[in-house]
Amino acid sequence: MGWWEINADTLARGRFVVSPLDETLACLKMLHAGVAGHPGERAWLDTHRPAHLRRMAADPVTALLVASGLGREWNADFLTPTPVEGQSFADGVARIRAARPEVARADLAVSLGGTLPAALDRNDLPERAAALLEEVWAEAVRPDWDRRRRVLEADVVARTAQVSRGGWATVLDALRPGTRWLGDNRLQINLNPYPPRELSGAELLLVPITPQRHGWVAWEEPERYAMVYPCAGALADDGARHVPAALGALLGPARAGVLTLLGTPMSTSQLVGVTGQGLGSVGRHLRVLLEAGLVERRRAGRSVLYSRTPAGEVLVEAGAGSGTGPG
Repeated sequence: MGWWEINADTLARGRFVVSPLDETLACLKMLHAGVAGHPGERAWLDTHRPAHLRRMAADPVTALLVASGLGREWNADFLTPTPVEGQSFADGVARIRAARPEVARADLAVSLGGTLPAALDRNDLPERAAALLEEVWAEAVRPDWDRRRRVLEADVVARTAQVSRGGWATVLDALRPGTRWLGDNRLQINLNPYPPRELSGAELLLVPITPQRHGWVAWEEPERYAMVYPCAGALADDGARHVPAALGALLGPARAGVLTLLGTPMSTSQLVGVTGQGLGSVGRHLRVLLEAGLVERRRAGRSVLYSRTPAGEVLVEAGAGSGTGPG
């Protein structure tokens, strides 16, 4: 198994970073694989994958680059630069475009686990990769980026609260399949037989993405290490925020949307991030739902989390049985 040795000082300085480039990379991986993690992703794939497949059919060199660089066990390093806090998509993709051709070819050989195909023995691979990511960003990610960013920021709120409740080990233990805190300053990052890496003094970055079946690690030794992980599924699934029509008619669409979301405990800040409603509006909805006995609240560290009561569960289930409408 692969693991990192992380001392207490490095762990204490660890922080979460939202990266539009990594979100776009994850979406490219999903377009390539064609596998959805929930109904919302399936709808997104149905909308955007046909154009992606047509693009790949028209450009077999770039199609081979994608298939070679986004491996099952290892991504080509030049495709996954370690993110920098506050970095825009344009700045991130410029780093891919600036990769040296010989480095790109060597990285692809590693991700393939063998010899580089003759068709990829060329110098324009970084430019091709950057151009493709720019297309995915412009057509399939940027139009929805405000919602995606709110979801990612809500996940960061939840993980930060988890750190305050149970420490970093509880967060690292549950980031993604294959990740586990082993104790003795060791973090298992995957199940692959890679040599351990010692992170003392380095930056440790945790980077959420919304696609649910993807994640990876990246580093720039010895300064910066990143773990890219799928954010909480209840936040990512846009389908989970479709409000039953009967429930919307009873409570109002916005308030019913809050109640629908609270099948998973959330803080006020998370609800603001996911719904796009203002803090005052969410607070008013929560107050009404509390007074009606449909939600309850409990303190978790410095956060207050809200969740549905049994009565709230019954109401949501009854509304769902009456059909759905837009949220």
